[in-house]
Amino acid sequence: MTFTTKIREQAIKAHSRIVLPEGTEERTLKAADFVLTEGIADLILLGNSKEIENQAKTLGLKNLNKAKIIDPKNNPSKDKYVDLLMKIRGKKIESREQAEKLVEDPLYLATLLVKNGDADGEVAGAMNTTGNVLRPAFQIVKTLPGITVVSGAFFMLLENKDFGDYGMMVFADCAVHPNPTAEELAQIAVSTAHTTKAIANMQPRVALLSFSTKGSAKHEMVDKVIEATALAQKMAPEYQFDGELQADAAIIPAIGNKKAPNSTIAGYANVLVFPTLEVGNIAYKLVERLAGAQAVGPVLQGMAAPINDLSRGCSVDDIINMIAITSLQAASKKLKK
Repeated sequence: MTFTTKIREQAIKAHSRIVLPEGTEERTLKAADFVLTEGIADLILLGNSKEIENQAKTLGLKNLNKAKIIDPKNNPSKDKYVDLLMKIRGKKIESREQAEKLVEDPLYLATLLVKNGDADGEVAGAMNTTGNVLRPAFQIVKTLPGITVVSGAFFMLLENKDFGDYGMMVFADCAVHPNPTAEELAQIAVSTAHTTKAIANMQPRVALLSFSTKGSAKHEMVDKVIEATALAQKMAPEYQFDGELQADAAIIPAIGNKKAPNSTIAGYANVLVFPTLEVGNIAYKLVERLAGAQAVGPVLQGMAAPINDLSRGCSVDDIINMIAITSLQAASKKLKK
């Protein structure tokens, strides 16, 4: 069973409610129709109902009537969400009129639905920039307690099954935070361990990477990774972390045994945490292109509720997979409660 098949099947059992604020976008509608047909999640589509209905007819989609449709411009519950937004944002909202205008924005309404418990998660970004998707998320949903940084993880599905867990590895941060401090890097490591367990049901073995292994080089950038490793282990003692490790020492047993003989992670890591965003972004794209890996993500982590951002070049399959992943994140959050 492939990873994407597995997460879709798990999502069916999770039975989460996912809001799609880009409810009139063609790829989103095609993905929504598939999700509803297969029962992967319950969906809330934001947009004009007539426009969605016409799009469904044009595209030959049969099951969009199973979705709940909310028109942000004509929403009977608008006042409830205006009140909620004003309560959350306080003096940062200048007037009720400003709040009413924001609630008519699908991206703001979607995050308010999640915040109010009317949806379990959100997927957007097929037609909006990352900044536009994340702005209301940061303002309304915010981050998890004890977490100040949001990051992005990729599930890397490798042709070579010798690496990670039968060819599956998780890379972070590859999408969001340019140059984390030691404390922020520790938070990224912990968040990625949680994501790995929640989505792939793998026991995370987390390597924090550097250009040094166990003191082979001295530099402030190495010190940051060493400090982050210690902090991560204190934050989440239920998981295994090790660093600083070079990439080959983290994933190749013979090299790990030689360079870090006392490590239980070296040579067997299935989660790689990179010291900066540029390293992580370059690494996942090189592995994807040169090694023929499939990169599934980015999965946003660190938010108080599951909100995921798509690439504007995403495919219908990408949207389906991200809905399934968001559903599993939501189920994991409920389990912790």
